[in-house]
Amino acid sequence: MYQLIKPILFQFDPENVHYFVTRNLKRFNRIPGGRAFGRMLWDLQDSRLEKEVFGLKFKNPVGLAAGFDKNAEFISEMADLGFGFIEVGTVTPLPQPGNIKPRMFRLPADGGLINRMGFNNKGMDVVAENIAAYRRNAKPWQKGLIIGGNIGKNKATPNEEAASDYVKCFDRLFDVVDYFVVNVSSPNTPGLRALQEKEPLMKILNTLQQRNSKNGISRPILLKIAPDLTNEQLDDIVEIVLETGIAGLIATNTTVVREGLKTDKVSGELGGLSGKPLTKRATEVISYLSKKSKGAFPIIGVGGIHSAQDAMDKLKAGACLVQLYTGFIYEGPGLISGINKKILSAQSKQDL
Repeated sequence: MYQLIKPILFQFDPENVHYFVTRNLKRFNRIPGGRAFGRMLWDLQDSRLEKEVFGLKFKNPVGLAAGFDKNAEFISEMADLGFGFIEVGTVTPLPQPGNIKPRMFRLPADGGLINRMGFNNKGMDVVAENIAAYRRNAKPWQKGLIIGGNIGKNKATPNEEAASDYVKCFDRLFDVVDYFVVNVSSPNTPGLRALQEKEPLMKILNTLQQRNSKNGISRPILLKIAPDLTNEQLDDIVEIVLETGIAGLIATNTTVVREGLKTDKVSGELGGLSGKPLTKRATEVISYLSKKSKGAFPIIGVGGIHSAQDAMDKLKAGACLVQLYTGFIYEGPGLISGINKKILSAQSKQDL
């Protein structure tokens, strides 16, 4: 079904299409029988897919990556498409409009996207309220859905004060999310990637870990890293995870590399590149981190997953869970159930 309408959708601005599709999905679910029809098509329910990672039980290993639902406005709709977990954000303390439009570009010949959104979001208060509202109104089959909060700093906050922004988001979202992701790897906020260096990163993570307890409850904290790090930098990342005691990593964010692209028209646009051009590198990073750490911590694999086999490659490389974004846009919701079916098939053959 999605593949029939995709050529029409791809004629229009990607950001406008995103909001058109998500808002109309909400409307479709309000039609009597609409939600049930969608779930019948795409939501694969099977207890064999359940997986426990960093102390949380995921109904299946396929999640929605951050960036798609920045303001936690579509959690219910995404859950009904079959995602096992939803990561919202990136969330900043204060609302911000992001970068000037246009700021998202398709590369259809490459199966990719370039975005320079710039952490556009409505701020931590709105996001926290939206998640709380979802929790109150969740349908019976959505109970227990894992929700992650991807947090960042406001563009106007200098790097020297970045830890304060992460703390604000952490404190505000603590009661409504199940895990946190520290995003210091987006290329679209000036200077943000400098926070991946060992000293500033240790400061942020240690500060959050010191606050990571409320009424005897702590939240898993993960770090999302760029695919453009050298092996030496990845070695530092492994040390940082082990020294700070955070729960794990998400590998990877978008890339600034532009090698081998076919879509000349927009390939020179500034921003992060995602999709198929990232597939191989993201898997290489996962494999390197898994081997270097000897599997000491969980890794969520993301980047260029456009097929069930792409997901399996990341799981075999060492990822415990996977996330979709660009592949979801190109392939549609059938990709979610396709991956889960492939996982079930691999389990039956003891190939995973």
